Amino acid sequence: MSEIKKTVLAYSGGLDTSVILKWLQDTYKCEVVTFTADIGQGEELEPARAKALKMGIKPENIFIDDMREEFVRDFVFPMFRANTVYEGEYLLGTSIARPLIAKRLIEIAAKIGAQAIAHGATGKGNDQVRFELGAYALNPNIKVIAPWREWDLLSREKLMAYAENAGIPIDMKHKQGGSPYSMDANLLHISFEGRHLEDPAAEAEESMWRWTVSPEAAPDKAEYLDIEFSQGDIIALNGAKMTPAQTLAKLNELGGKHGIGRLDLVENRYVGMKSRGCYETPGGTIMLKAHRVIESITLDREVAHLKDDLMPRYASMIYNGYWWSPERKALQVLIDHTQSCVNGWVRVKLYKGNVIVVGRDSKTDSLFDPTIATFEDDKGAYDQKDAAGFIKLNALRMRIAANLHRRK
Repeated sequence: MSEIKKTVLAYSGGLDTSVILKWLQDTYKCEVVTFTADIGQGEELEPARAKALKMGIKPENIFIDDMREEFVRDFVFPMFRANTVYEGEYLLGTSIARPLIAKRLIEIAAKIGAQAIAHGATGKGNDQVRFELGAYALNPNIKVIAPWREWDLLSREKLMAYAENAGIPIDMKHKQGGSPYSMDANLLHISFEGRHLEDPAAEAEESMWRWTVSPEAAPDKAEYLDIEFSQGDIIALNGAKMTPAQTLAKLNELGGKHGIGRLDLVENRYVGMKSRGCYETPGGTIMLKAHRVIESITLDREVAHLKDDLMPRYASMIYNGYWWSPERKALQVLIDHTQSCVNGWVRVKLYKGNVIVVGRDSKTDSLFDPTIATFEDDKGAYDQKDAAGFIKLNALRMRIAANLHRRK
């Protein structure tokens, strides 16, 4: 412990990380530097600065960074170019934020000469893996402190008692029990775990949801949305050019209004257990649907199928913390190469929890040829007799096998 003189802590200002800050000072006797990332969680971050100052952190050792544009541009958008979904449903809202936070922790550690970083992820969860794999990939010599794997403060009551004994200010919401859920939020999603949700048979309470109305309470009138793509990324909504962060924020607003993007999921965690969580990803749900639609008319068939084959593996890389791995980077090069032709627009209708596609076009890259696809007279554009030879060649192996079995 004596070799660690300075540590960068991923700090939210909440109960857990406030206790960790004090615990690091008491246990490791080191100087603590706090880092708070604004990735669109929708909370006022200046209170985190005030709390850190109250706990003796020097002003120059408090880092609060607005990373919303970088988050969407360099992490969310590349992930959605691959149409990434984990276990068929989860849009990886928590997973994709961790490599960015790890990257910034390592950058700050290098800047201020820290020997270690620290995080508040528990020993049961996935985030410990994501933070630490990212950190070691970017600095193999960094020390990582994970208090939940070291201390004995393994309940909320013990955390509260430690905070009170150490003179750490406790918000009224914590004294009154706080939220019944463990929540994580960023521009892509908000997640809910714990308490009531630990019974997978129990329906999530309507009062839990924060970003979306229920489909039943959504407007009775559908809303149309035109989404413009350039090289696989959204660049405009209803003709209005937007930055990546602005785009996702607007999609969240529209999707939430129409009850889009709720998910109740039991997922397989990295450490082996099954975990039930609920998620709201309104903007991401719209984005994923629209991206697949624009690809449907611009991507070659076999390229599209290859992407679909690779996507589950890509999703597992992100879920399991391998964003900075050589295999994820290599796969990203392939994915991004396929996106050079993914240009055009998609029109969707938002209604009662649904994203309904009503149109799409690409004036420069569409592979849809109406003269060939038509059910009317194609004037010789497609010779239907060609299909006979194709079918016979593909049936040859099955015909040989069938004849063999008939002779037996």
